Amino acid sequence: MNIVVSNVKGGVGKTTTAVYLAAVAGQRGRGPVVLVDADPQGSTAEWYDADPLEGVELVEGPSVRTVGKAMNQQDGIVVVDTPPGEGTVVQAALGRADAVVIPTRAGGVEPNRVMATLAMTPRNVPAGVVICSARLGTNDLDATVEWWTELSVPVWGIVPERVSIASGPTSALSSEGLEHYVKVFKKATSKPR
Repeated sequence: MNIVVSNVKGGVGKTTTAVYLAAVAGQRGRGPVVLVDADPQGSTAEWYDADPLEGVELVEGPSVRTVGKAMNQQDGIVVVDTPPGEGTVVQAALGRADAVVIPTRAGGVEPNRVMATLAMTPRNVPAGVVICSARLGTNDLDATVEWWTELSVPVWGIVPERVSIASGPTSALSSEGLEHYVKVFKKATSKPR
């Protein structure tokens, strides 16, 4: 199964989401698990090098060819961290996706960027948003969830701000973060209804 983590906007939590989803897949024995860092910035690889994920293989490849090869695996789970934008690597990954996870934040210009990502996602591929760095109990978060509900875009998860702040190459994965991303993983890997 190929899970693509994508949003045309940068800085929304794609790397955090991809790393946590791969870690969850590895812990659940859904192997082999491959984490693809398709972003030239290399943040996923940096994080993986600092704290390798048990049961997860890293593939660095910000090219259409490398991403395509990794996603042609016959079994297991492949999680792809895409770069921001609408480039050829993003389009190639989305074209091979079995599920698309779109990290976003509450409020601001986020909805337009998510809609652009959804427009590039093949119609038959399940996609859902994960609201990252969420300030729980705020009007902004409530309005964001209502917005996606009205647009019939599934909200696959809400990850509290404290999880995102504690994330990154210098930090180990938090048990709270893993709990939140288990829910996202289950929704991404469930059969469409």
